[in-house]
Amino acid sequence: MSTKIIYFVRHGETENNAKGIRQGPEGHLSAKGREQALETAKRFPKRKGRPQVIIASPYQRTEETAKIIAKELGMKVKYSDLLVERRNPTEIIGHSGGEREVRAIIDRIDKSYHADDLRISDEENFTDLKARAKKLLRFIRWRSEKRIIMVTHGIFLKMVASYMLYGEKLTASQYNNLSYFNPVTNASMAICSYTTHWFKRNEWKILVWNDLG
Repeated sequence: MSTKIIYFVRHGETENNAKGIRQGPEGHLSAKGREQALETAKRFPKRKGRPQVIIASPYQRTEETAKIIAKELGMKVKYSDLLVERRNPTEIIGHSGGEREVRAIIDRIDKSYHADDLRISDEENFTDLKARAKKLLRFIRWRSEKRIIMVTHGIFLKMVASYMLYGEKLTASQYNNLSYFNPVTNASMAICSYTTHWFKRNEWKILVWNDLG
């Protein structure tokens, strides 16, 4: 039996997060976000049980968060596009979630039951996101490290956790239900494990969720 431990970290707060503005790849951490990232960084062991690798989404907010963690641990950061946030519909990027048109799109995508293949415009829809979560879990299984930090985003992290629980049976309705009731706070940590067994199916487990220490 062999077990990997994966520390998923959501990026710290950005100025757009604080304003409720929908983001694309751009967007730096706020002063509060940098403080949040440092507090999270201080929680990782520096000797026994030390993480072996940090892998981050290349978006600005995740890159900055990962570099703060890496500096605290004396490590370097690697990047993977598998960890980026769900691509929002172009028409809502840079707009406040309080705008009527934006709210209508978000309600339809994230807060209502809908078919798995629903697509509003050019966004990454449920089917796309589910496929990427599957690829990420395969990527983790193939890596040699046993203790991995992954710096990512809230919506995608919820999809990864949902896929761990349901696998290919996961539907958009199940995902939206789990997403609604399981928030992911800026700079929070979700700790997951992957265990290989000799005599039964290998398994993913969510050990800690949305933990701020």
